[in-house]
Amino acid sequence: MSNDLKKAAAAATDTNAPASNFLRGLIEADLASGKYANRTDPNGNVLPSVITRFPPEPNGYLHIGHAKSICLNFGLARDFGGRCTMRFDDTNPTKEEQEYVDTILDAVQWLGFDWKDDQGDHLYFASDYFDQMYFMAEYLITAGHAYVDSQSAEDMAKNRGSFSEPGKNSPFRDRPAEESLALFRSMKAGEFKDGEHILRAKIDMASPNMNMRDPAIYRIRHAHHHRTGDKWCVYPMYDYAHPIEDAIENVTHSFCTLEFQDHRPFYDWLLERLAEGGFFKKPLPVQTEFARLNLTYAITSKRKLLQLVEENIVDGWDDPRMPTIVGIRRRGYTPESIQLFCERIGVAKSDSWIDMSTLEGALRDDLDAKAPRAVAVLRPLKLIIDNFPDNLVDECKAPVHPHHPERGHRTFPLTKEVWIEEEDFMEVPTKGYFRFFPGNKVRLKYGYVVECTGCDKDENGKVIAVHCNYFADSKSGTEGSANYKVKGTIPWVSVQHALEAEVRLYDRLFTDPNPDAGGKDFKQSLNPNAKEVITAYLEQGMRHALPDEKFQFERHGYFVADRVDHSATKPVFNRVVTLKDSWGK
Repeated sequence: MSNDLKKAAAAATDTNAPASNFLRGLIEADLASGKYANRTDPNGNVLPSVITRFPPEPNGYLHIGHAKSICLNFGLARDFGGRCTMRFDDTNPTKEEQEYVDTILDAVQWLGFDWKDDQGDHLYFASDYFDQMYFMAEYLITAGHAYVDSQSAEDMAKNRGSFSEPGKNSPFRDRPAEESLALFRSMKAGEFKDGEHILRAKIDMASPNMNMRDPAIYRIRHAHHHRTGDKWCVYPMYDYAHPIEDAIENVTHSFCTLEFQDHRPFYDWLLERLAEGGFFKKPLPVQTEFARLNLTYAITSKRKLLQLVEENIVDGWDDPRMPTIVGIRRRGYTPESIQLFCERIGVAKSDSWIDMSTLEGALRDDLDAKAPRAVAVLRPLKLIIDNFPDNLVDECKAPVHPHHPERGHRTFPLTKEVWIEEEDFMEVPTKGYFRFFPGNKVRLKYGYVVECTGCDKDENGKVIAVHCNYFADSKSGTEGSANYKVKGTIPWVSVQHALEAEVRLYDRLFTDPNPDAGGKDFKQSLNPNAKEVITAYLEQGMRHALPDEKFQFERHGYFVADRVDHSATKPVFNRVVTLKDSWGK
């Protein structure tokens, strides 16, 4: 049994191993057959039997759908002792920028993955292979598999046919190979304008698969490339470049989303032709498709996300309401929660919708065990303990984490005046209300039992302060506390010692679970309550919170110190997610 197969077998018997899916089954079958065993790279190094790749185009910010692909490709390579290459398909110079390269690399590493192994750094760019791709295109011309077409774009579209009608051969389809080769070289030399000529594969204009009707493989584009500068004015099309990149990088399993299923016949056709020309050895890479991530209450169209940014509907690509990786990272999501989410949703062969609550549930499950606890009053109302000594500062104690006593305790002071939540007082209580109302006793959490005696109102009748008396023998953790039985427990922070902070209450960006389905205008379902900025009061220990540090604000949810705006002099916290899923209830 090969080492790769032994690793796969060990993973299959591990009770903590990821759930099986059809892609894992495909890899296991290939390992069992030894399909990709005993291959070596040009330096004589033995190649892994499993090599996947993550191949984004650097033309925008990655979103949660890309996170699924990252976790899938890098995760499978990791689980089977293989390699995942990091590759940028930078074949369209008019849309690609170094900024996007940098943020994509950062996103992959933040999610917990790397493209380096003991054989080197496997970061690649399509532009690394432009010379090879061009040489292969010349071979296809001379072998009779490609030709230069000089039709206008309109005529090409008209002659392509439809799903119900076959296409028509270009009048230039039988152009002699020598003529096509000379024209292609002139295209490369910059002798023609954009669109004057195009290089097409010669396959079958009557094919029922539109992608096989002599697809374009090279076009003229006089544009500055972010890596190659002005060296090139002809650029390969994605469908031509992608399989070549896979083969050059010795990829074994090329996993794509379902929209590329109809492109697979050309993928196979091209690699077979190039293998016939001696460019690649068999076995060749195999493309397999899986369902993309469709998440409710979100959009993942790059064009529509760009519209949100450019129209200032959101505060940039890293707005915590955005489904971009930089956005969910700033929101407070953890890499572990994203990996857990991707594992839970699995891999399918057909498209389906995943509810946002599944993503939020994975985040809660991850943060519950990690996040230290803190008390925060988000909508403050003053509580005055009338019989509490004016100058007394009484230290109260609470666990850093209720399920991890080894993490110790935190302390915070109780004084005569404290902040409580507005919702914790009702002058005339409704049925089942057990918090503050005149004559009722509650416990100030981690502190004393108090009895409400009344309230103060302003000239408009709004309650501006609540009054109570405390019972000095009722402090939590003392013997006397057992003598008091109350139904309500209220969080609080000392007015004198509380940390004033800006808190941003984020929610889902859309009210419609499918905001852009069926041609709908997604902007019509924007959630007006997706962001609310308030001034809140936090327990004094939160003064030491660092950017990107996460907490559970007791009773309210999980919050993070904003990784951009938070500082010791201006604390800013984002709500990551509520404690429970209450959306739409």
